[in-house]
Amino acid sequence: MSGFSCERFTVFCDGLSLVPIAEAEGTPLYIYSADLIRDRYREIDEAFGSYPHAVHYALKANSTLGILRILHGLGSAVDANSGGEIEVALRAGFSPQDIVFTGVGKSNEEIERAVALGVKTINVESSGELDRINAVAEAQGTRARVALRINPDIDSGSHSHISTGLSAHKFGIPVDQVRILCRTMSVRKGLILVGIHVHVGSQIVTLEPVRRATEVLVRLATELCDCGINIEHLDLGGGLGISYDGSLVPSPLDYVSTLLAVVRPSGLNIIVEPGRSVVAPAGALLARVVDVKEQGSGKRFVVLNAGMSELMRPALYGAYHRIYVLGNNRNADTVCDVVGPLCETSDVLGTDRLLPAVSVGDLVVVLDVGAYGSAMSSNYNRHPLPTEVLVDDKTWRVIRRRQTVDDMLACEV
Repeated sequence: MSGFSCERFTVFCDGLSLVPIAEAEGTPLYIYSADLIRDRYREIDEAFGSYPHAVHYALKANSTLGILRILHGLGSAVDANSGGEIEVALRAGFSPQDIVFTGVGKSNEEIERAVALGVKTINVESSGELDRINAVAEAQGTRARVALRINPDIDSGSHSHISTGLSAHKFGIPVDQVRILCRTMSVRKGLILVGIHVHVGSQIVTLEPVRRATEVLVRLATELCDCGINIEHLDLGGGLGISYDGSLVPSPLDYVSTLLAVVRPSGLNIIVEPGRSVVAPAGALLARVVDVKEQGSGKRFVVLNAGMSELMRPALYGAYHRIYVLGNNRNADTVCDVVGPLCETSDVLGTDRLLPAVSVGDLVVVLDVGAYGSAMSSNYNRHPLPTEVLVDDKTWRVIRRRQTVDDMLACEV
């Protein structure tokens, strides 16, 4: 079985113990399972069967080159949310035609680069952005392929910080405005309308919002077709959640079946943009215990050498991740907060966790961190970015070395 497994007080990645890797490379340390990334990508891709589709992996989840090259080898395309992500995709081997460029605040420089490259599609967030793309394309003597992102006013049911489909959110264009913009495309000489796009949020664990958003998109596509406006594809975004705590969540097959049930009668090509569902379970964070503290309030703190600078999700969203102590067979379990070393009270990886008695030097593993782990890490308190290791074909290799202080200061005068 690919991925992470626990057995007798240790954790394995694709059959390799994490302990020797941590001893060789130090901590904090990210470890990824190449086989699990492949399995989870294929599960989504193959669920579509013969229906015309394209899987554009969402780079924002994790854009480490070693991981992108695995996905490129599988035939994936990508969804980029910035000019920087476009450049990383190109360096990983993706062609411009593999790239969908999304993002709520594209700069003129980013638009110019995307138009010059001829990316597959630019997902447009506003009428003003549409005007800017048109002006850039006309100035370059070309036509940019665009899709209009709708805001369907649908609640994804996920955390408020990662819900994007309500009218109160900054994302997308109201459906009525999209209708108007579509009908004015003929006067925009620098644009080709190729699709419409929707994405209502991340970590979605119920498929009803996905179904409703897809229905809105299909109805709009039908209306446009009736008016003589034909598009090539429906971009249905991503957002499929995973189980961080063992609770039941929809499978990729459930997710794709929901999409196909709505879209199939239209015959339109589908684009999906999964990120978390592909890489989140394929990553773990290893850290060492640097202190154990008993406060007078009765609180017990286990302090690690990794915190919110390595894994932001718990501090940002109150996110839950499973935490295990390795090589520890002591039976006296205690309730404790697992915290980081940073000068912030919010620097917490887990609260009120039942863990075996922990000692300084113990190795701790945090699971399901392959998405929005290293991608959101920072140098706060001048912490160097951690090493990243890929386990593949029964061996492991470093795919990003540990950052040094010289690396951090290289751009400073």
